[in-house]
Amino acid sequence: MPKLTIDGREIEVEAGTTILQAAEQLDPPIEIPRFCYHERLAVAGNCRMCLVEVEKMPKPVASCAMPVGEGMVVHTNNANVRKARQGVMEFLLINHPLDCPICDQGGECDLQDQAVAYGGDRGRYCEEKRAVEDKDYGPLIQTMMTRCIQCTRCIRFISEIAGTPVLGGLHRSEHLEVGRYVNAAVSSELSGNLIDLCPVGALTNKPAAFTYRAWELKRTESVDAMDALGAAIRIDSRGNEVVRVLPRVNDDINEEWLGDRSRFAVDGLRRQRLDRCYIRKDGRLVPASWPEAFAAIAAKAKGLPGSKIAAIAGDQADCESLLALKELMASLGSAHLDCRQDGARLDGSVRASYLFNSTVAGIETADALLIVGSNPRKEAPVLNARIRKRYLKGGFRIARIGHKSDLTYKYEALGDNPAVLAEIAAGRHPFFDVLKNASRPAIILGQGALARADGAAILAQAARLADAAGLIKDGWNGFNVLHTAAARVGGLDLGFLPGPGGLDTDGIAAAAGKGDVELVFLAGADEIEMAALGKAFVVYLGTHGDAGAHRADVVLPTAAYTEKSATFVNTEGRAQRTKLAVFPPGEAKEDWKVIRALSDALGKPLAFDTVGQLRGRHPLFSQLDQLRPAAWAACGTDGALLDKPLVSSVDNYYMTDPISRASKTMAECTASFGAGCGCNHKKTGTHG
Repeated sequence: MPKLTIDGREIEVEAGTTILQAAEQLDPPIEIPRFCYHERLAVAGNCRMCLVEVEKMPKPVASCAMPVGEGMVVHTNNANVRKARQGVMEFLLINHPLDCPICDQGGECDLQDQAVAYGGDRGRYCEEKRAVEDKDYGPLIQTMMTRCIQCTRCIRFISEIAGTPVLGGLHRSEHLEVGRYVNAAVSSELSGNLIDLCPVGALTNKPAAFTYRAWELKRTESVDAMDALGAAIRIDSRGNEVVRVLPRVNDDINEEWLGDRSRFAVDGLRRQRLDRCYIRKDGRLVPASWPEAFAAIAAKAKGLPGSKIAAIAGDQADCESLLALKELMASLGSAHLDCRQDGARLDGSVRASYLFNSTVAGIETADALLIVGSNPRKEAPVLNARIRKRYLKGGFRIARIGHKSDLTYKYEALGDNPAVLAEIAAGRHPFFDVLKNASRPAIILGQGALARADGAAILAQAARLADAAGLIKDGWNGFNVLHTAAARVGGLDLGFLPGPGGLDTDGIAAAAGKGDVELVFLAGADEIEMAALGKAFVVYLGTHGDAGAHRADVVLPTAAYTEKSATFVNTEGRAQRTKLAVFPPGEAKEDWKVIRALSDALGKPLAFDTVGQLRGRHPLFSQLDQLRPAAWAACGTDGALLDKPLVSSVDNYYMTDPISRASKTMAECTASFGAGCGCNHKKTGTHG
């Protein structure tokens, strides 16, 4: 390990470490300015802002690209270095429009900050400035390419991380500009990260253009609930309105990236919101007070046996509301409850059978992967970037059973018939040997494979393959289920499933259609076929005027994930908690409070009055940010596999839930980029 001296301080680092990285490892670290360098991207070395002086070298060197050497003596802040950086800054500002007062990047701009810290106090350039035509990057990214300093971060990200190389440097020298190849659309599901990476105001948030200044915003650290990954996010709000959502660094889950739906669907939080109770009278929903709504529900529930009452939880139901609703159903004597509104054939008896057991970060250590009935690019784009990251390192065989589409990395297409999985599990397919001979083999089972009539049989075949190919061994469990709903794992952990003699989602819908179930609670469940509920009395607890609210006989308004402190369990089984960033609109309340008050109206008061008391009723709530190991056991049910293609469960990445369906921005993305995976399978709820 080479030793070097930086500003008189000696340090020993790994071979291959750059001077810039070595300076950051000092305690306290030495800050070296940079524009093009980013620790998660390939080194470009083209902005020259990180120049330092190395003794015995004839001129300053770019510290981001210079590996350390034994005995190096580096100066990061002497007169020569300061003069070099001042010169670089002067060149960068030659063509910059200097329009900070109207730039959305103002207040959080690297160029602003470094011009103050390292630049001169006047400019000497008096010639005409260069102007560059703005580009159309779609409905999400606003461009002002005259501000671009050609750091190429956007080019490297879209090529290396996102895997959709549509950006590049066009022309040369003073005519160089960043743009799209042959005007291709920037249609990556991770495109919003270009805004975060841009060190100037060349790429900004288009939907929120000219609506805020950075110093006006209140920042709240929270967790994303728009998919099952549970990415770390920061919610920026002004007043009682969420303005934007940004990613936070969490190397265990999302590194520092965020999917476009999670980032840009925030305008859906204020559109089509339910802000008061409604009761259906003469075929129409009319406004009502909380006591009136509760009285209507109590009148319907009076005298009903538990066998005629049911509950279905939606994709964004938090764990507190699931536990409260489960206890309410138990007090009413009903065993008809289900958190699997998509009909996934999963149960809570074997926890390892419904988790992403290798963990999100752990997928980077796998050396063989089989994807079954899933499109990770649409279902969890940040996870897909992890898989691509591992693929780029080499030595990683990937095969897929399902609808053929671009996943941003090469894979072996094994067809879309589930019978192929049975062949692999039986050892009659060449890819079985690939998994068998790998040191860390893995399988990803998607909801497209599980939410079918033969989902339990597919689960059984996947479990058989896991045992036969050695996917579970000491220190490694490669059996992974990729969920798409933030509420699903929490619901399974809490046992929000049919009790003895209870009906699942399909059974509840069928019984309601026949009149055997007369009262149905929908906790944000909008993806089921509402017409199948027949004449049942439907109580909808939710945030938006989506399919469930349109079908409901009583609507009870609740809070979105940005409006409450609530617990969600992500696809790998990690319990995390959101934080209240803004208050719910109008008369909307937190879900558990609504259920607790409803229990009084029904004459079945629940045994808690505060959220602390509620959380104390289950150990899940005391295990935040922990990955509990799950014991492996046989799962699924042997049965015939249908001769029906495996497809992803996500039709349209940009519209998967009530929030994103209410978003104008997501509607524009759907129009610009198309529905997504191109699968033509059955749609439910308001999909279509």
